[in-house]
Amino acid sequence: MAEYNFNQRKNDVLNKLDKSYAGKWDEKISDLCKKINSKKNYYTTSSCSGRALVMIDQLKKGAGLFVWTTHKNFSFGELKNSVEKFEGGELLKFKCEPPIIHIVCKTLKDAEKILEMGFLSGWKNSGIKSVKNNIVVELHGTEKLEFPIFSDGKFLVEDKFLELIVEKSNKKLEKGWKMIETLTKPI
Repeated sequence: MAEYNFNQRKNDVLNKLDKSYAGKWDEKISDLCKKINSKKNYYTTSSCSGRALVMIDQLKKGAGLFVWTTHKNFSFGELKNSVEKFEGGELLKFKCEPPIIHIVCKTLKDAEKILEMGFLSGWKNSGIKSVKNNIVVELHGTEKLEFPIFSDGKFLVEDKFLELIVEKSNKKLEKGWKMIETLTKPI
């Protein structure tokens, strides 16, 4: 019965429409997801290769919160121009987020195996998130930035600081993409 449930859930999840805000696969992590999903004892439920974004500072996520987002290297001009176009009065925050992937595993032994591969590939902030209905592993990088950037039509930081953030964020994104490549090899 457990074998059927895992296989049926895997089939159901992998045949669902994409419900992400982007509405499509994140290209930089799609090969890793496809490789994991081709394995008998695993399937992915969500993933992101890492991103930089500016969003309205609110506790709950929802539609319309993202002012600007990218999954690619970006320039000072792209960041500054996207924020300057914002017409609301809310506080905006900048975030640079590391890669993340959620993997449902058939057994705890499978979870331990994928966690070990993740740790060895640099996904240091990882663990088993659930064992109740499904065994879910979250592989997550540690490279993160988050701070307020804009309020009441004005930047809260100087251009020199923004230039540094662009440089540091691009390096963090590239580090995350390298982790994805490193993990893709042994799977």
